[in-house]
Amino acid sequence: MIYLAIIEPFLFWGGLLVFVTSLGLYVKRTSDWQAVMRFWQPLISFTPLEFRINRIGLTLMLVAVAIRFIVYFLA
Repeated sequence: MIYLAIIEPFLFWGGLLVFVTSLGLYVKRTSDWQAVMRFWQPLISFTPLEFRINRIGLTLMLVAVAIRFIVYFLA
């Protein structure tokens, strides 16, 4: 259980870094800051690589949140 508590912040912050990297790649390619700033509207059209990077980052963050719940409720 202690290993999960240790790995959780690394997964979350690593996932956030990967997620922001995908947004950075999109902005570098398109120079469209407006789409990133209005994230609730479906304006971003990722390339397949940017999309995969984005989903990997989101998945890492979701796994970190799941680990947080597991550690909290089973501790």
